Parts: sequence; structure tokens; C-alpha cells
Amino acid sequence: QVQLVESGGGLVQPGGSLRLSCAASARFPINLMGWHRQAPGKQRELVASISRGGLTNYADSVKGRTTISRDNAKNTVYLEMNSLKPEDTGVYYCVARTLGSSKDYWGQGTQVTVSS
Repeated sequence: QVQLVESGGGLVQPGGSLRLSCAASARFPINLMGWHRQAPGKQRELVASISRGGLTNYADSVKGRTTISRDNAKNTVYLEMNSLKPEDTGVYYCVARTLGSSKDYWGQGTQVTVSS
């Protein structure tokens, strides 16, 4: 079982920045970690992911203005987003997967609102 605690959401003005954090508690080593988001009326979508070895993957919509990173010793993943746009608004969910498993564990979600 994996428990995820997210932090860092809130209201941000267009063009601003934010940093989300997600700390995982697990009995087994965490492999893949990432962030998804869900905007009102839309399906949940991948924002970015990072493997235990540091390989990253980004949605085209956030490339160039988003960095995902992790601290394996702390089982924590970070998402830094710059040049935020209103279309970045949504609930951001942390996701994690343990080594050797295909099961995804999800956090409760943190609201990000980009508005003036």
C-alpha cells in the first residue's frame, strides 16, 4: 500500500509559477511517480512523470515550462510549473507505482487555479 500526501496548490495569476510536492509512504521502493490533472468537464490527463532513475516524460502542453523532479531518499516528487496559463487550472493528482507492480496509487488531489 502507498499513501500520497500532496501540497502546494492554490490560486496563481497568469504568468506566475507554482511548485507542487507529493510525499509517498510505502513498504516497497517507489518506481514511477508523476502528476496528472483534471480540468472541469474534462478527462484526467498526464502532466509529467519520472522514473526512479530520473527519466522524465511531459505532456506537450507543458513542455518547456514545467520540470518534474524527485528525491528518492524522501520518496518525494516535485512539479514546478512556470508561465502558468488559465488552461492549467484543474485538480492535480500525484500518482505512484512501486517496483515490480503495475498498480497505480493516487493522492487526494490539490486544486490549482490560474486566474487574474
